[in-house]
Amino acid sequence: MFGILRPCRHRLPGELAKTWLAHLCGLCLALRDDHGQLARTVTNYDGLVISALVEAQVPPARRMAGPCALRGLRSASVAEGSGARLAAAVSLVLASAKVRDHVEDGDGVFGRRPVAGTARRVADRWARQGGMTGADLGFPTAVLLDAVGRQAEVESELGLGSSVLSATELTETATAAAFAHTAVLAGRPGNVAPLSEAGRLFGRVAHLIDAVEDLAADAAVGAWNPLAGTGTSLAEARRLCDDAVLGVRLALSEAELRDSALVHALLVHELGAAVERAFRGHGLSVHDVPPGGWQRPAPPLPPGGSQAHHRPVAATGPQGPPPPHAEHFHQYKPSRCFCWRWPTLENPPKGRGFAMGCVACLYECGTCQQCCRDPYPGPWSGKPRSTPDCDCDCCDCCDCSG
Repeated sequence: MFGILRPCRHRLPGELAKTWLAHLCGLCLALRDDHGQLARTVTNYDGLVISALVEAQVPPARRMAGPCALRGLRSASVAEGSGARLAAAVSLVLASAKVRDHVEDGDGVFGRRPVAGTARRVADRWARQGGMTGADLGFPTAVLLDAVGRQAEVESELGLGSSVLSATELTETATAAAFAHTAVLAGRPGNVAPLSEAGRLFGRVAHLIDAVEDLAADAAVGAWNPLAGTGTSLAEARRLCDDAVLGVRLALSEAELRDSALVHALLVHELGAAVERAFRGHGLSVHDVPPGGWQRPAPPLPPGGSQAHHRPVAATGPQGPPPPHAEHFHQYKPSRCFCWRWPTLENPPKGRGFAMGCVACLYECGTCQQCCRDPYPGPWSGKPRSTPDCDCDCCDCCDCSG
């Protein structure tokens, strides 16, 4: 599962967690129904925003889905209709373009000829299927393919001193088109302009976060990175992200939405949390840190606990905070999420192996341990792994009027 909007259930108050899961499952099932089982692998957290935006403008469409391992083998009410199908088409087309890009670059296993051939055929089929679904909904997926296809050309023309926004422009155009089409599907032409603006700024944030997270890896292999390639500092990237998050909030306030609760939670609060999460993991030089720094206040201490039992909230070096040690496995803050009614997996003395690791992974996902337990045991290795999603206190809530 990938995407920058990864909320924990305790960060979504009331029924929002169930609604969020309904859109995630609806996206997964729309991919299966229209494009086959393999297409479900492109299910992502960000794609469901498209479905949520449609539902925010029209009455919800629901259907019952059968038990699923990732829901703890429970049935659930899931989203359906044009919103879920549009989210599926966008996710599929973008995934096809990314797979094709990996094949052309020979990244990892994609550099092997048998894998590359298979991946290329899968990408072609996904692009064709996504285009057909998009055409049924009146959405031209060519704008998405054009954005990914021209990205390398645009990057080759940039150098030190160039604006990093030139590198994010194509992504902004693609996400703006997808967001705006939700207003078309909902029959709300007045929402096209504000949602297009929200999508444009969301694409900017997503691209910049990707650049920040890949900065060290790109430098290690000599790959082009938007920040390093244009000489943009982390402080400037953070400023651009913060401004974009504010712009998304203002754009949403101008749209006429039937129910804005989930969209507001994802595109305002979770988008801001994604920015903070991306920059927190980097060691920053003094001149890159704004006055006062970017650290969040430390969460309240548990009864009888100490500050040492909490994860660091700011980077402690060039590689970010160190992973928790095995001997302190049970000293970290537990989640108070309702999913802890389920038995938790413990770290075994040795790895579980591939088959049992897959079973453990499904169980941990279905019982929310990989997003609400910190740290949690790696399903295959058994080593403690820190949760990237749980960066808030369980009492956090939305205190704004949007």
